[in-house]
Formats: sequence, C-alpha cells, structure tokens
Amino acid sequence: MTSSDELHKRRGAAVARGVGSTVSSYVDRAGGGTITDVDGREWIDFAAGIAVANVGNAAPKVVEAVRAQVERFTHTCFMVAPYESYVAVCEQLNALTPGDFEKRSALFNSGAEAVENAVKIARHATGRPAVVVFDHAYHGRTNLTMALTAKNMPYKHRFGPFAGEIYRLPMSYPLRDGGLSGAEAAARAVEMIEKQVGAENVAALLIEPIQGEGGFVVPAEGFLPALREWATSTGVVFVADEIQTGFCRTGDWFACQHEGVEPDLITLAKGIAGGLPLAAVTGRAELMDAVHVGGLGGTYGGNPIACAAALAAIETMHELDLAAAARRIERVMGDRLRAIAARDPRVAEVRGRGAMLAMELVRPGTLTPDPAATAAVSAACHAAGLLTLTCGTYGNVLRFLPPLVISDDELARGLDILDAAFG
Repeated sequence: MTSSDELHKRRGAAVARGVGSTVSSYVDRAGGGTITDVDGREWIDFAAGIAVANVGNAAPKVVEAVRAQVERFTHTCFMVAPYESYVAVCEQLNALTPGDFEKRSALFNSGAEAVENAVKIARHATGRPAVVVFDHAYHGRTNLTMALTAKNMPYKHRFGPFAGEIYRLPMSYPLRDGGLSGAEAAARAVEMIEKQVGAENVAALLIEPIQGEGGFVVPAEGFLPALREWATSTGVVFVADEIQTGFCRTGDWFACQHEGVEPDLITLAKGIAGGLPLAAVTGRAELMDAVHVGGLGGTYGGNPIACAAALAAIETMHELDLAAAARRIERVMGDRLRAIAARDPRVAEVRGRGAMLAMELVRPGTLTPDPAATAAVSAACHAAGLLTLTCGTYGNVLRFLPPLVISDDELARGLDILDAAFG
C-alpha cells in the first residue's frame, strides 16, 4: 500500500495548494471513534470530519442503504425525474425540526448552499434586502456566504468584493462581553439593527445557536429567545444555522431545542447523511412555498445515494439514541476538560454542549488569546495519535467533535492523550 509520505509527495504535484489538511497522514479506513491511516497507525477521532460522522464512519445501515441504492440508480436529477427518497428525507426533516407548524424542505449539496438558499427564500418571501449576521459567525465559502462569515483569514482574504446588504452585530460571548446577560446582549444587537439598518429592511436574521468555526461560542441563556421574539414582532425571518450543531450533536436533535426556540427556517448539512454530501433548508410552509416553481434546486441536490444514506443515518440516530450518547460524552469529557482547566491557567473557559465542546486558551491572567499555545497542544495531540481541531476568530480554541458512537474506551484514551498534551 502507498505510504502517507508517498501520497503527500503526489499531492504536492496534483492538488491545489489552497486546499489544506489538519494532518499529513492519509486515511485507509475508519469506524466507531477511530481512523486508521495507510501506514497502519490508529488515531482516536475527536473531529468526526468536522461534525459529519455523527453516526460514525461506515455505519452499517448507511453502508447497506448506499449499496442498495447504487445498484438501483445513481442519478436522475430530482428536477427531471423525481424519486421517493428525496420526498422521504423532506418528510423526516419536517417532522424532526423544531416547530409545531406546517413545513416544507428543499435539498442541496453543502452547508454553504443551504445558507445561500435560506437567504434567497427569506428575501423572496419578505421582499426585503438586508441580512443580519453576528460577530465570529461562519456560514460558508461561496461569495454570499463569505460575506456572511466574519473571519478574514483564511476564508475571505483577497476573495472580495463580496455580496452587499449584509450587516454584522455583536454576538453574546459570555467570556468576552463584560458579563452581559442574554437579554442585555440581545437588546444591544436589536438597538444596532433598528438604528443602523431598520427592521423594515431586514429579510433575515441568521445565527448559529452555538457558533462553530467562530469558537464554539455558546450565547448566554435568553439571547436566542429574545432575538426570536424580536424577529417575530418585526416580520424578520429567523434563520437558525444548525449545520454543525444538528442531528444530535449537542444532546438534542437540534441546538435550538435547548431553549425552545422555533426558527422560521433552519439550515442543515454535515451530520445529516453519514458522510455523504447532502444539505437542506427546512421551514415554515408559507415561506418555503413563496418561491416560484424552478426558483430552488440544483443538478445534484438531493442525490438519491445521499438521500438513502440520510434515511439510514436518521434511523441509526433514533435506534441508538445518539442525542443521549452526546449527553453522555459531555459528562465524561466535560469532567476531564474542567480538570485540565483547573490546573492550567492558560485555559480561560471550557464550554459547549453535548459532544460539541471546546477549550479557549489565553495568556495566563489575561483574556489575550494564545493561538501559539493552542497550536502546540493540538500538534502534541496529533503526534500522540489524537485527531483534534482548532477554531475561533483568534485561533485560540481547541474544539472536540467525537463521533457520537465513540466507545467509552476510545473516549478515555483520547482524553488521556489530551491530558498529556497539556503537560
């Protein structure tokens, strides 16, 4: 078998330099909470393909469903010759997502594509142009979603000009916003919208219930409900970006459920289909159906193989109660992370929910971000066989996203490596 070193040399001559990777090892197989590279080295997986492999890699039901679908047909384009699995996925999403009202769904390929279509739907339904987003947000890498994303490097640097009518507000960031309550942080944001944009001009308020790439920032309790209430009162479409938080990741099926928030539209991807590319917008029927026929779609959106995988992944989530599994991971991992924080003054905060947890690193005694220490800890984890990710506007957050099917032993071994990496 070709070694990782050999593959890395081939990559340098074949793959565009702008495509990065966290580690230089190349995967041979993966399952449960581990990845094995082509050199036979096993890694504990605390990344899950960035919250994609919630049901694990090569989940049995997903493999079976994909194999059966490939044997029947691989593609017809739903807009040309439709098929049942697309309809079935939409039925499942309409039933699973928050809100006891009539819903519709449309399927796409990626999270960025879902966000773009949510903005299209909100603008079309309201006739308004403006979209409100938040500091530290990440919504994708297309032209519109780069405008929605907050962080310059590496996502936006020298890729402009970007789409217009995007307005950014301060996020509730309990560690860094001076102790504001959720209600106070929401009032601050609302005042800025009304003074600088005008509620009557706003089509959509777009927010991650827990921010992903921005640093796993968990807003203070009350922030999301207050924004939801304001959006309802002003006719603004409340869009929850649950691309990273969805499908049992935070201990609920969707992070909005923690505070009983019911979004008008919800964007979904990542964990939806067991590793196959699929995304969706689900929301109020009157909004989704406001768009003219032909206004939504795409050649590959809702590909039949991905739909088959999604139905199997959702069945697996139900059968294994992966929301409960995420809560178990939080209990085990949270205790260990807090123990590290108690002895290491570089850890300013341990935060997150379910199997979406993070540690923010700073210079001791300050809130000054320490991206160098964060990179060093992550590198030490990689050297010892634990796959971890970093994130945050300042590059100073270690984020942990283990597959929800990770075993107790795998989780413990990974946490031992992390503990040792802090010294």
